[in-house]
Amino acid sequence: MAVPRSCLIALVFAFALYSSTAVNALSSNYYDNTCPKAESTIKKVVKKAMLNDKTVPAALLRMHFHDCFVRGCDGSVLLNSTRNNKAEKDGPPNISLHAFYVIDAVKKQIEDLCPGVVSCADILALAARDAVALSGGPTWDVPKGRKDGRISKATETRQLPSPTFNISQLQQNFAQRGLSLDDLVALSGGHTLGFAHCSSFQNRIHKFDNNHDTDPTLQTSFAASLQNVCPMHNKVRNAGATMDSTTTLFDNAYYKLLLNGKSLFSSDESLLATTRTKKLVSKYAGSQDEFFKAFANSMIKMSSISGNGQEVRLDCRFTR
Repeated sequence: MAVPRSCLIALVFAFALYSSTAVNALSSNYYDNTCPKAESTIKKVVKKAMLNDKTVPAALLRMHFHDCFVRGCDGSVLLNSTRNNKAEKDGPPNISLHAFYVIDAVKKQIEDLCPGVVSCADILALAARDAVALSGGPTWDVPKGRKDGRISKATETRQLPSPTFNISQLQQNFAQRGLSLDDLVALSGGHTLGFAHCSSFQNRIHKFDNNHDTDPTLQTSFAASLQNVCPMHNKVRNAGATMDSTTTLFDNAYYKLLLNGKSLFSSDESLLATTRTKKLVSKYAGSQDEFFKAFANSMIKMSSISGNGQEVRLDCRFTR
């Protein structure tokens, strides 16, 4: 019996759609045959970099987050600006990104092992995972198979969530990328690592509103200490504060401080604004295991945000 032409067209379309999805699908064993030593090489380079610079873990985690939130996880944050284009890494929210040299060092070793096989986007995702695990945090099986994007525009960094966002703005920003309110609270725990410049929380410690100089949700002595470090007319270029009391250790201290009025960003404080998010903050403050489990799951989800990458760069700073 002959198959109607309309059915054949539908079958062809369905197969093409499936093939496309299969090609773009990420896999935990993507490099098992083509570059089996990729993950161990990345971990070794990250570990060595951490010994020389304690800020590396926070830098790599933030870099991966900023990559995924603009154009998906396609390594576009790694590209250098050119004469005709200002790239993401030179956009205002990304000027303080650093440790790109770690990705360069990994890429060089990986290219010696398996030329043209492992994408820069995958290297960044794996390096971020290792940075967390080597700092005492959880580990997870990173899905792999991302391709590197060729487009990187500084103007698009406006899409990144701001430290001044309220809960509604944060929820909308994350939802646009397929991330839930639960993901938002878990991923915010990444603030347990790192350092924030005064400009990121200036709005909370000087002229907060018509009735308060400082944000009344801030613990009084903590607000005073921040004002001391960050005076209104601050002239110290790199002045700021650590994100929590154990800044090089990945733990749940961030949530404990948040409940005690010692968070830095308005976006951190906003996690206490709804019953759902406040309940999760309390849960993670009370159980590091629960936080680690949720963080790992949300990182897998975030690192799987689809990009439009088409190539495997030979140098992470330049398109092929």
